[in-house]
Amino acid sequence: MKQIDLTLTISQSIPTFPGSPKTQFIPWSTLKDDGYNLELLFLSSHTGTHLDAPYHFVKNGAKIHQIPLDRLLGNAILIKIKKGKNQAITKNDLVLFERKNGNIPNHSSIIFHTEWQKNLNSDFYFINNPGLSESAATYLVSKKINLVGIDSPSIDLGKDKTFSVHKILAKNNILIVENLSNLNKISSKQFDFVILPLKLKDATGSPVRAIAIQRTK
Repeated sequence: MKQIDLTLTISQSIPTFPGSPKTQFIPWSTLKDDGYNLELLFLSSHTGTHLDAPYHFVKNGAKIHQIPLDRLLGNAILIKIKKGKNQAITKNDLVLFERKNGNIPNHSSIIFHTEWQKNLNSDFYFINNPGLSESAATYLVSKKINLVGIDSPSIDLGKDKTFSVHKILAKNNILIVENLSNLNKISSKQFDFVILPLKLKDATGSPVRAIAIQRTK
């Protein structure tokens, strides 16, 4: 089996969503003074490659520590669909994918590879990103999708300041993973995944370690 790391490295220089705090690694203990090295971390729970819990947008939605493990690992369908600035993944895109590849089964996990991640260090990464249209989100809801992931900073279009797609998915208990990387290294349309957040009580989100596992012949 081949493992592919889909996770951005969290560092003090990692780009953050406008208005979010900058990530800080604060030295706390040292080998010289304390006999061991230790640092404090200061960061948003939605830093880097991260999972959104439904609670992020729904008052009574599931919180990070309440998400069952069986929703965080399994088989995913990779949908490669290149999108540019503020271009939406539409319901028609999904229908065309199904015509070529067969129907998306109910309860699937879907990962979108838009190639937007290459813009990570650009000024427009967080404000012009591609995302799902409301019709695409509603179509995925009709299929009772488990999880939706994307290689952009938000499942919503950068220009959508109302977070309409987040709200549609969260209201229907669909997990969201954002800022996935290295999706270009996945060579198959389906792959096994592991996406593990920290078990943070009552949190709206968490950085994750996301891994794709491809079976080799």
